[in-house]
Amino acid sequence: MRILKLHAAVTRIQVPRPGFNYTFAHICILNNDKTCIVDDIVHVLEELKNARATNRTNFAITYPITHLKDGRAVYNGHQLGGVTVHSKDRVKSAEAVQLTYYLQSINSLNDMVAERWESSFCDTVRLFQKSNSKVKMYPYTSSSLREDFQKTSRVSERYLVTSLILVVTMAILCCSMQDCVRSKPWLGLLGLVTISLATLTAAGIINLTGGKYNSTFLGVPFIMLGHGLYGTFEMLSSWRKTREDQHVKERTAAVYADSMLSFSLTTAMYLVTFGIGASPFTNIEAARIFCCNSCIAIFFNYLYVLSFYGSSLVFTGYIENNYQHSIFCRKVPKPEALQEKPAWYRFLLTARFSEDTADGEEANTYESHLLVCFLKRYYCDWITNTYVKPFVVLFYLIYISFALMGYLQVSEGSDLSNIVATATQTIEYTTAQQKYFSNYSPVIGFYIYESIEYWNTSVQEDVLEYTKGFVRISWFESYLNYLRKLNVSTGLPKKNFTDMLRNSFLKAPQFSHFQEDIIFSKKYNDEVDVVASRMFLVAKTMETNREELYDLLETLRRLSVTSKVKFIVFNPSFVYMDRYASSLGAPLHNSCISALFLLFFSAFLVADSLINVWLTLTVVSVEFGVIGFMTLWRVQLDCISVLCLIYGINYTIDNCAPLLSTFVLGKDFTRTKWVKNALEVHGVAILQSYLCYLVGLIPLAAVPSNLTCTLFRCLFLIALVTFFHCFAILPVILTFLPPSKKKRKEKKNPENREEIECVEMVDIDSTRVVDQITTV
Repeated sequence: MRILKLHAAVTRIQVPRPGFNYTFAHICILNNDKTCIVDDIVHVLEELKNARATNRTNFAITYPITHLKDGRAVYNGHQLGGVTVHSKDRVKSAEAVQLTYYLQSINSLNDMVAERWESSFCDTVRLFQKSNSKVKMYPYTSSSLREDFQKTSRVSERYLVTSLILVVTMAILCCSMQDCVRSKPWLGLLGLVTISLATLTAAGIINLTGGKYNSTFLGVPFIMLGHGLYGTFEMLSSWRKTREDQHVKERTAAVYADSMLSFSLTTAMYLVTFGIGASPFTNIEAARIFCCNSCIAIFFNYLYVLSFYGSSLVFTGYIENNYQHSIFCRKVPKPEALQEKPAWYRFLLTARFSEDTADGEEANTYESHLLVCFLKRYYCDWITNTYVKPFVVLFYLIYISFALMGYLQVSEGSDLSNIVATATQTIEYTTAQQKYFSNYSPVIGFYIYESIEYWNTSVQEDVLEYTKGFVRISWFESYLNYLRKLNVSTGLPKKNFTDMLRNSFLKAPQFSHFQEDIIFSKKYNDEVDVVASRMFLVAKTMETNREELYDLLETLRRLSVTSKVKFIVFNPSFVYMDRYASSLGAPLHNSCISALFLLFFSAFLVADSLINVWLTLTVVSVEFGVIGFMTLWRVQLDCISVLCLIYGINYTIDNCAPLLSTFVLGKDFTRTKWVKNALEVHGVAILQSYLCYLVGLIPLAAVPSNLTCTLFRCLFLIALVTFFHCFAILPVILTFLPPSKKKRKEKKNPENREEIECVEMVDIDSTRVVDQITTV
């Protein structure tokens, strides 16, 4: 039989070491008879082979319990998959067989040998697969999940390079305009350099402090891209609002006064949110390191924006004031000197000089920028049009309806395949596991670690009470039945009972393989006591239903604390159930603390409480929509998606807070006027950062990894929904909801008029002179 041949090949695997070759027999877990523990299905197949060799027809494999020739009853529910049975549970066929090999972990040498043995095990299975192409095999070891988790980084490299190229191109285009003097392509590139420096600084600090890299770090550059680029674009937008006839120092001071307050507040919110995630409150190491890395990167990004990017802005400001080309940094000649030059040359040196600008047009010199022109001349009037507003409101109601439909279907995921690359051992193994071996839950170890009166019927009832809801696969039921057959009463002396128990296990063949499950202790008077025992249980729930399995784990834990019998329960899958619980509970707990702190923190900083109200409602609307559409896009609520949702809160505040504060604090005029003003002032920066963020995310969709797929879908929805609120929902809703804008008409007193003559002298190299009369 092929399975027994494979088993023999596995047991013959050798790991060479100086002076000795280790085999499975040297590193396996041993029975009491000093033989390796192997799966019971191997014994079943060996007995089936012997029966066929001797032409015996009285042996049949039954499911899920098979009785061997020596009287043992072995459980094969988790070792046979896709089973078809005849009458009386006799197995007709099985589509899959699962073999498990248990290795010791005693010391460092043993661990090293075991690791190499696992590697050789995978190679042996693959080699056996080539010679037996009709049989599909899926090897899986203790290191497979870690290796497949890290594989995401390797398969993502070329996609990240593509993303970087697209972002650089878009950032340069967003900062460029036809005017070669006022164009700022270098600032677009230097903004990305600022973000990259902050990200590399954080990675270096993490490495120097002993932090371990994991694939969740792929999300850090995109967090920095969303936050850092908006800050740099907001500074550039503030630069466009300053007067060109001001000195560079005055223009720079105006930029910092206008943009750095909001950027500082949003940076503080990021630091608080990810700082709590990096604290000991988070019990998932990968999430804690991710938050720590993000927190350090955001902090240094703030410092670099203040220093490096601010210096770059000053440098390009001097280039602009001296009428030098924004790319080549050479003096731009006046149009008269370019008449004889070729058309392409005149196009590259297109610029507007101050003396060519009328008095009322100076503020519009930057309107040749495509995005500024689009927002100011077209979009602001269109979105506030009376006939457009009903359609926007209708679209928002549709958005809420679909979001609610998805929100009601939210599922919490703990599937291992969600965090690894697609074409990996983990994906293949877990897929086969769920397809063929989901009729029964994993085998759960039930360990009693105290000396109890097993012969006492009340103790037996207590133990049975805590094993309700399980299917019997252990020796315990046979053991209790055996006691009942012997008519063991509560009055039987302990010594007589324990002697009888030991003799029964030593002599009775049906109990010979259960000797390892009972630990005997000899006392000073030769009295033998049972100090510990264990049984193995299978729950009625299926392994595919993770929520039921997690509820089972919590129920058993609660019983282990409150029960009269001291016991513990364990199964390797419980490790992932714990991660499943922690991946949701810890981030959600931290996000609630962060939200409360931010509300408290912002209440003392904002100039109007309505800003907080509107910002809170916007964040709720965005997060509600993201969760709903995320579910409709088949994204489960796991550690990655919850971290993205926490980031979504900050991303929404980043983009919506400046719009709302400009609108709420605006006085006089109408709501529509202030909505247009808010879009004109901050809309360009939001649109620029969104375009760069979007082109950076698109390559992630092609990465063959479920982790990056979840990352892409969550971040894409966050950016899309936030953009929808900034440019559609808020501009429409704010035109007919509070706060109201009362137009104040101040009476002009003709007697209180003062004429002030303002004369500004400029250096000799510049020909600009302002000479105007202003009436106040």
